[in-house]
Amino acid sequence: MTAISFRNVCKSYPMYQHLFSGGKASLLRPLHTLRSFKRDRYVALDDVSFDVGKGEAVGIIGPNGSGKSTAMGLIVGVLQPQAGQVEVAEGRLCPLLELGAGFHPDLTGRENIILNGILLGLTRREVLARMDAIEVFCELGQFLDQKLRTYSSGMVVRLGFSVAAHLEPDILVIDEVLAVGDIHFQAKCREKILTFRKRGCTIVLVSHSGADIQSLCDRAIWLSAGKIVEQGEPAKVWMRYQGEASAPFSPGSHADS
Repeated sequence: MTAISFRNVCKSYPMYQHLFSGGKASLLRPLHTLRSFKRDRYVALDDVSFDVGKGEAVGIIGPNGSGKSTAMGLIVGVLQPQAGQVEVAEGRLCPLLELGAGFHPDLTGRENIILNGILLGLTRREVLARMDAIEVFCELGQFLDQKLRTYSSGMVVRLGFSVAAHLEPDILVIDEVLAVGDIHFQAKCREKILTFRKRGCTIVLVSHSGADIQSLCDRAIWLSAGKIVEQGEPAKVWMRYQGEASAPFSPGSHADS
């Protein structure tokens, strides 16, 4: 059964260099500048197709600007494709895409747990029933009663992941969150992800860590310049990525059919 499906997905963004790289030219030739602005676009994903099976853990790798975060945004619905189709199965989807997303800096950690839990689909009663477990997992102690603006980025990650860890999601989408925080908490998060896998949760993970891709994922997808270079067994894809990512190549030449 398929949990996530991408079919010939294209996503691009307007290029802004014309507004900043030639102020004089923009003033003297405004119509030309506007036409160029509308015409020139950065292609983040170019005719990308893949499926993620229910209960499968898939890692997405690639250099910066390869389209990884765009793919994640399309999965969670904060972005829409210009062409193609993205389908996500029904169920509780939990995104961990940005530090502090859904948090308010003037609320305490405890208040933000309630806010974030409600935004992610729980009732207030359900969040409160999980509060003790979340408090134990995040290990923030007295800081839970301090305003979020006093937190370090690592503490915000602790809070965000701890809420997600107690949502019992059907689909978990993680974008580089495991790269932040101390080693102890990173290990704790990885153990929780493995628990999710055993429970049958569908996981999509973006990471620059070969260890995470190989230990947490069933399959890896390598993106570059908005195209799939290769997908398959994580260790093999990671080795090819490490060996070839910095060398010239044709992105479509290794893509699976």
